[in-house]
Amino acid sequence: MFGVTPALAERRFWRVWKRVFGLSWPVMAEQVLRTLMRTTDLIVAGLFSPAAVAAVGLADIYARFPLRFGIGIGDAAIALSSQDTGAGATANRDQAVTQALLIGILGGIPFMVFGYLFNEAAIAVLGSFAEAGAIAEVVDYGSTYLFVIMLSAPAIHVNFIAARSIQGTGDTRTPMVINGIVNAFNICATVGLAFGVGPLPELGVVGIAAATAVADTAGAIAFLAAIRSPVSALTYVRPRGVVIGKQLVLISWPRIAEGLSEMIAEFPFNAILLSFGAEVNAAYHIGRRMYQQVASPLARGYGVGANVLVGQALGEGKPGEAYYTGWAATGLSMLTVGGLCATLFVFAETLVRAFTRDPVTIGYATGFARAYAIAAVLIAGYIVIAGSLRGGSETLSPFVSRMIGTFVFLLGVTYVFGVVLGYGVTAAYLAVILDFVFRLGFLGVVFYRRKWVDRGTSMMTERGTLEGSATGDED
Repeated sequence: MFGVTPALAERRFWRVWKRVFGLSWPVMAEQVLRTLMRTTDLIVAGLFSPAAVAAVGLADIYARFPLRFGIGIGDAAIALSSQDTGAGATANRDQAVTQALLIGILGGIPFMVFGYLFNEAAIAVLGSFAEAGAIAEVVDYGSTYLFVIMLSAPAIHVNFIAARSIQGTGDTRTPMVINGIVNAFNICATVGLAFGVGPLPELGVVGIAAATAVADTAGAIAFLAAIRSPVSALTYVRPRGVVIGKQLVLISWPRIAEGLSEMIAEFPFNAILLSFGAEVNAAYHIGRRMYQQVASPLARGYGVGANVLVGQALGEGKPGEAYYTGWAATGLSMLTVGGLCATLFVFAETLVRAFTRDPVTIGYATGFARAYAIAAVLIAGYIVIAGSLRGGSETLSPFVSRMIGTFVFLLGVTYVFGVVLGYGVTAAYLAVILDFVFRLGFLGVVFYRRKWVDRGTSMMTERGTLEGSATGDED
């Protein structure tokens, strides 16, 4: 370390930033369109009524359950794919990808059943926290929306798992192209089916859901075809052995539980907001969507880039490089996202008006948008540190940080200060910020201690990755 000059340190710093950005920008472009798709859903719903916005937002809580399952298995796939790519263990990599896709397809079936049997009850469960007149329209819109979305649960899983698997090889452009085309189609179909543009039927809120379900299915077919083609370095193999399958489960379950815990907390959190009024609940979804549209694509892109580079560095036997890359990517993410969020804070009310014309909703949504603008820098750091840890197969710590942040700070502060002490929606604004103050601090300490290096290395040894391309199950 003493022999490293400032000039060499600076060159190393910029070299890592360049590599991170090179992998991240296609993911950012893809995420911009994906978040624009979700933003379009809310804008279109807002043209119907605040109840339609709340319905789409509440149904989306349930719809994110299969999303979280797909992300969980996908993050396990990208961890193994990136590590095995770095080590040159292509047989292990193909086995991991094939098994992950099968798990995803089978795992989508229970969500389809849930959407068919419990769609109305799932939305109505929140009805006791709002006025009867307000919730009736929400249940009507939301239950139909949820039923249609859940039909595409297996496709949602395939999309995330296949994209993450390909990204783990260092190819972030192929997922960008596929998802970019699919999301652009989704946006056009949402407008067309909601309002009956041209020859398309006018389906209203149901059209928003139908466009998403069709687009997800088309994306899954495209990804499965891409993996089978020369476009991807991956290939399908006959599933066999239990070591890799076991590792996929071990890595993915905390990630799935992490997402599910946040979704579970969303139920009482949304219920509290509904008790303040349907306009407050709609405002929350609008304010969060604005952050997700403006800043989230960058943070997620950097998170994927850090995940891939940290995993590949571990596979190459360079834990020091993996550690340095994680911190450098975190700094890059917080710096660039911070500039965007300053703009979001200043122009919050102007941007909110693109989502709703209701003056009460505009006021509350502006508050939520500004709270997320402040929290966004912390969120950016959290996402990248979590991605770096996952590159080392460490998914338990992000789960713990999200559990505490969500239940103690987001939900706890909102309930105690908002309901018990009577500060109302202002407590929710504060809770959004405190949630990510804790998450970033907690994961920063975990990453600094480097125990994730030992975990990633031991799992690679177990499946035979560090011995070459042979599958560990053959021993």
